[in-house]
Amino acid sequence: MTTNATAQDAAPADEMQALLSELDQLADPRVREINLRHGDDHAVNLGALRAIGKRLGARPDLARDLWDASAEDSTPKLLAILVSRPSHFGPDELDRMLRAAPTPKVRDWLLSILVKKSRHREALREEWFGDVDPAVASAGWALTSQRVVKTPDGIDQAALLDQIEAEMKTSPEPLQWAMNECLAQIGITNPVLRERARAIGERLEVLKDYPTPPNCTSPFAPIWIDEMVRRADQA
Repeated sequence: MTTNATAQDAAPADEMQALLSELDQLADPRVREINLRHGDDHAVNLGALRAIGKRLGARPDLARDLWDASAEDSTPKLLAILVSRPSHFGPDELDRMLRAAPTPKVRDWLLSILVKKSRHREALREEWFGDVDPAVASAGWALTSQRVVKTPDGIDQAALLDQIEAEMKTSPEPLQWAMNECLAQIGITNPVLRERARAIGERLEVLKDYPTPPNCTSPFAPIWIDEMVRRADQA
């Protein structure tokens, strides 16, 4: 992570070493083994990691040092996000962070904790949407889903459905998931386009057979749409 911080703003070296040692002590090989199945590599329980983040509070100086601390373990990056605030970073830095994020969990936290709450989110959405890197493009689609739900004015949802219909079936997995979420959110929030969104989901069958635990809603768009509309009608 690049920064404009001065040397005086950097976290003390002994504090950094103590934190890295604490993370090493909390690392559990069994946690890492489970996470590796999902493309992640952190070995520290996320509840324990959040507790450290709460203890430290907002620390942009420390966050930048943690982000750069390890190229082999994403745990310091996750902690870096927890001690950051959206106002700490400009659009160029958030862009570099996303492109350097090594695992799905880091990208997910970066988006949900920082980017989606940043005043730069719309500029980043426009930059990332359609990027050649599927992980970056999926972030653009995630921000587009947020627009669909929260501030839909100015978003051509019919054109989004055209693109989803043409591209989602053959897109790489992270991009496919993000496009599927956008498809579902259009169907949930836009009654005019609801039946078209459902029909696209039925025809493409993306995530139709995804294993869903009991009492959870399937990510298959037609089921997801119907369930969320049903809940809204009963509210």
